[in-house]
Amino acid sequence: MRRFRVSRIGLIVLALAGATPPAAEGLAPHGPFILTVSGAIDAPSPVRFDLAMLRVLPGHTIRTTSPWTDGVATFRGPLLRTVLAAVGARGTTITARALNDYAAAIPIADARRYPVLLALTRDGEPLSRRDKGPIWIVYPQDSYPELKTPVVHQRWVWQLHRLEVR
Repeated sequence: MRRFRVSRIGLIVLALAGATPPAAEGLAPHGPFILTVSGAIDAPSPVRFDLAMLRVLPGHTIRTTSPWTDGVATFRGPLLRTVLAAVGARGTTITARALNDYAAAIPIADARRYPVLLALTRDGEPLSRRDKGPIWIVYPQDSYPELKTPVVHQRWVWQLHRLEVR
């Protein structure tokens, strides 16, 4: 038997691509897909994530206000840049699509410059479809005042289900 070493992100990419070496069995999708990433990516396109796969990625927390919530909320989930790195995104723009087909163009530079979150929870509770989930793109607008603009607010896509990298 041949042995090989693969990084954690490498294991995730292998699992997402459908290749499941013995060491990566725990990363294989087991539930319904909630996010599809396609387009200019190094992984075989499209890549489909279930909730467990997103939870395996390093989590991040943002405390911020938003035009859609009362007061400061605590959001948690993987960073957008982490998901893009996991699939080997090579583009400059992402089209984020919601379940209702709302779409917003997001510069990949936003994900590099700011800790843009793919929020899975708000105030410790999983986001439901009724509550802008299961995935909501959240910008840390209280930490970066330049993000409190109508243009950036259009990028807060809730009920996110697809990222198309261009």
